[in-house]
Amino acid sequence: MNRAAMLAPSRFSSFFRAAFAASGALLAAACGREAPVYYTGPASGHFDGKRFFNPDGESGTGGAQRDGAIAFIEIGLGRAGHHGWPSSVPIRPSVPPRRVDGQDMRVTWIGHATTLVQTEGLNILIDPVWATRDSPVQFAGPKRVRAPGVALSDLPPIDIILISHNHYDHLDIPTLQFLAQRDKPAILAGLGNDTLLADYGLTAIARDWGQTVMLRGIPIRLTRAHHWSAHWLNDRDRALWTGFRLTLPGGDLFYAGDTGAGDMHWPVEARGQAPIRFAILPIAPYKLLGPPTGNHIDPEQAVAAFSMLGAAYALGVHWGTFQLGPEPIDGPPNRLRASLAAHHIDAVRFRTMEAGESWMIPRLPVAAKE
Repeated sequence: MNRAAMLAPSRFSSFFRAAFAASGALLAAACGREAPVYYTGPASGHFDGKRFFNPDGESGTGGAQRDGAIAFIEIGLGRAGHHGWPSSVPIRPSVPPRRVDGQDMRVTWIGHATTLVQTEGLNILIDPVWATRDSPVQFAGPKRVRAPGVALSDLPPIDIILISHNHYDHLDIPTLQFLAQRDKPAILAGLGNDTLLADYGLTAIARDWGQTVMLRGIPIRLTRAHHWSAHWLNDRDRALWTGFRLTLPGGDLFYAGDTGAGDMHWPVEARGQAPIRFAILPIAPYKLLGPPTGNHIDPEQAVAAFSMLGAAYALGVHWGTFQLGPEPIDGPPNRLRASLAAHHIDAVRFRTMEAGESWMIPRLPVAAKE
């Protein structure tokens, strides 16, 4: 039996589903499965031969990992102590153009981390999630309050999909299966995620931090992020989390992935020599159930990363869609604007958008690209 058959929630018996609703400890016992191995290879500065870790400290101790299994289940059941969130937020869905040619760049925020970037005649989709809940099951767990800003069927043909890591708010198997069948995109992720995706019939390219892959004529380098991974309760840190930097004629694109501050050297590493035209940076949640999480940056840290990257423009994501933390729903964009003002940075350069809204990213001056 393959791992998908053992772990896929849709194939769990009613007993296992009841165990999930009861407690994480009972579920782990019910699973009774050996931890899957997604990647084997030599030890490195962020892989101990079995699991990946953050080389800058706080490996396995921050945020949801520090909160423990019971807190993980509480969050999964939507009991994370959120206050003041509406049950839904009205949006205006949009239909992106089929292609955007040349050095024009059109960015559409679909919701949470899911973002569509259209440039050079390519459609690049980041962490595509159309699921109703951030959960291994769709009957429990944090529920979307913002519907996707673009209907899945209204997406243009997707050429490249970037997967930052395997948490459910970034890795949505049914969505990937739909897009793989319809468009046959190239899927790129960190080490080990290709094995996980293969269990669901999906083909992906997996690489390590610092490695570059050429996809559809675009060099894409995987960059360090400070986070963790788990697609189920018995595979923690078996697959690598990552950011991405895409080399483009009109100026580079950077996506930080899901990341905490760590040593805050990852923006310096990602910066490189060429200018970054556009960065996509998470701005929430600030904490889960316990102390402030070390696995997500807050708006102030996102502004610091923006400056360290030397990016011309940026979009704040990972907020206002799934109820993952106790901050108010409009807290992240409000704090972002305040931090930009405090650092005398024009708010036009680092924005948040409504789901379905698009932004035509200004071109870099010729001197900057040279």
